[in-house]
Formats: sequence, C-alpha cells, structure tokens
Amino acid sequence: MSVELLDNPRFHGFRVRRQIDGKTYQEYFSLKENGKRLRGAKRAAVKEIAEKRDAELSGLQQKSKDKADKEIQLDDNGQVKGILCRLKKEKSGTMTPVFQVGIMSRVSGKIVNTTVSLNKHGIPGAWEKAVDFYCTHKQISKRSKIYKELLARCPKKAQVTKFLKAAG
Repeated sequence: MSVELLDNPRFHGFRVRRQIDGKTYQEYFSLKENGKRLRGAKRAAVKEIAEKRDAELSGLQQKSKDKADKEIQLDDNGQVKGILCRLKKEKSGTMTPVFQVGIMSRVSGKIVNTTVSLNKHGIPGAWEKAVDFYCTHKQISKRSKIYKELLARCPKKAQVTKFLKAAG
C-alpha cells in the first residue's frame, strides 16, 4: 500500500503515490479543516478515502503489469528485456558467453536471476532454457503465442558475436 501520512510545516495529511506505465500518480488528502487538524471520525473518513483511491490505482497498476508481462519488450539493441547476452567472468577468470535472465518473478514476488551457458548448451539450447526460466517466472504458458514468439527471437550467431564484442 502506498498511503503515507505526511506531517510537516507545509502539509498535514495523506499522500497516495503509485507508478503506472512509467507515470507517477500522486494525490494529497488534507487532514486540516479551517486551519485545525482533524481528529477521530473525520480523520478516519479522510484515511478511508485515501485508501480507496490507492486501491483504484493499485488495480490499474496490476492491469498494467499484467499487460506488460504478456508482451515482448525489446531494448535499444533489439534484445528481449530481461534476457541479455553477456560475458560472465568465472571463478577461474575465464570469460564465458551466457544468456542472463533477470526479472521480477510473479511466482515469488521478488527479482530472480539465472545464467545459461552458450558454450554448454549452444545458442538455441541456451536460448530455450533462458526463455523457459523467463516464462516460468512470468507465468506464461508454453502453449501461448508469446512463448512461441520468444523462442522465435533466438539470436543468430552473428548477433550473439556482435553483443559479446560490444559487452567485452
């Protein structure tokens, strides 16, 4: 919940703030009337109004997240956001090409990460493992259109080489 009580010389009341599609929604609910602080039932009524507005914004925020999770989002380099081609430094010091997945998991409610080695699985195999991990945590069915589109976005060897040269 993002209802916050503000109590400073400039404002006394509740602030409701949420980010939806990169835009900040911020509204203030004053706890002053005729220069005096509200108490008791009037204060509770203002808090209830603020919480209702927060619940509305929370619903919009969730719809936005659900929609974003069901779309393929690309970065400036044409890579799928959340699945990157990188060079990983091993404990031995060698640099290994990997697909790195880092996303907010709908399953666990926190950010999850993994890497899949291109040397061990090859480009198509590593890509499939990375997409499977991505889809598991974004709760995307393997029978869905988006899953098939993600698999089809497997980078070609030339693209991987280009990403790795840029990264290292």
